[in-house]
Amino acid sequence: MATSLGEPSPGVDGRAERFWNLPNTITVGRTAVVPMIMAFPLFDTPGGSVLMAWTFIVAAVGDLVDGWLARRGNTVTKIGKLLDPLADKLIVSTALIMLLAVGRLPEWSFPLVIVIIGRELAVTGLRGIAVAGGQVMEARPGGKLKTVAQNVAIGALIFPQGTLGLPNHQIGLYLLGAAAALTLWSGWVYFADYFRAERAQGPKP
Repeated sequence: MATSLGEPSPGVDGRAERFWNLPNTITVGRTAVVPMIMAFPLFDTPGGSVLMAWTFIVAAVGDLVDGWLARRGNTVTKIGKLLDPLADKLIVSTALIMLLAVGRLPEWSFPLVIVIIGRELAVTGLRGIAVAGGQVMEARPGGKLKTVAQNVAIGALIFPQGTLGLPNHQIGLYLLGAAAALTLWSGWVYFADYFRAERAQGPKP
């Protein structure tokens, strides 16, 4: 039976889960960054870039905070396991598209962006299929490492060139290449784990 967001629902261990706990609230709040990042082309100035970069960093740090709070307070929920990576994918995909829109990414990097966004869409779809079959796919270590590489790369590319006296755009491009490689690897792990679990369950009646 479906429940409203404010009502507790049974968790995987039989305990009641409430959607509006602090970690899930932070996760939902992070998605508010998406329309702000979409306005990047309107603020493509040194000052605007700094503001956008810090906005993105706050959202990225929020990802670490909500996960830590959920584990520390034993408030991990099934919906939180789904929403947290979805928020990451929305923020990262939007940021990459806006970086393309303002010309921060060279043409040779377009395939890297396609790989990253394509993988995110594929894994999101896979998670939906898994949930429909009663299987919740949690974030894997490879996926978390991929997210860190993506976030650092995007942050470096959003900041104006020469921030802190570093060639941050070149650094960001190198990290974007590494993130694309990690993206492919972690995506393969997700699909391999899903099909392994499906085989272990055996044919469905």
